[in-house]
Amino acid sequence: MQLTYNLLLFAITFAGGSIPLWTKGIDDKRMHLLLAFSGSFLLSITLLHLLPETFEELGSKAGVYLLAGFFIQLLIQRFTHGIEHGHVHLERHEHHISLTPILLGLGLHAFMEGLPLGFNYRLDATGPSLYMAVAAHKLPEAMLVTMLTMATKSRARAMLVLIGFSLITPIASSLAVVLGENYYAMAQLVAALVPIVAGAFIHISTTIFFESGTRQHMLTWQKVMAMLIGVGIGLATLVLE
Repeated sequence: MQLTYNLLLFAITFAGGSIPLWTKGIDDKRMHLLLAFSGSFLLSITLLHLLPETFEELGSKAGVYLLAGFFIQLLIQRFTHGIEHGHVHLERHEHHISLTPILLGLGLHAFMEGLPLGFNYRLDATGPSLYMAVAAHKLPEAMLVTMLTMATKSRARAMLVLIGFSLITPIASSLAVVLGENYYAMAQLVAALVPIVAGAFIHISTTIFFESGTRQHMLTWQKVMAMLIGVGIGLATLVLE
């Protein structure tokens, strides 16, 4: 089942990221709605599944790791310039910034995302729900990775970058499974990394809420509907428990 989930995650990420290769992509309005949906879904799964599991596993220590994860994501954003939450933040003097630091930052972020996917949770619904949330988050993220690469590199190079990016999270998930099953210390490490990643998810999803939409950060009815759909699907996953 784990292999099936990882293959689906790769396929969804690659399919979403390939859209800018063959079409003009998604316009800003639709991208903002997709981000609002994915952000609300990711936050819902984090609060409804990931946090209860990790606090039950680690107790009060989970809060410390959660706080650390929030600020670690803030540091990663220094290199990614906000692509993981749907925006590229560049100062005027940074318009010709190197693509390498951005891709390295995104690679680290994608690797961190994959680690909780390889953890054995107490409730059966947590794993599949988390996979769905990460996949929804990967769709706009992969599109932006492809668009950014195409802006400075060839289409063929963008395809290679997309393939590599799509593989990182499934590979991290598989490594967490294999190492966690064979090495006790690694299983403990993954357990500690789960709340760290949850803190990063909270940072990403809340940033999406503030930044995806109008320039005045107003809640349009379309954005509210997208967020409600994301929360609704997140709540629906509780039925699986």
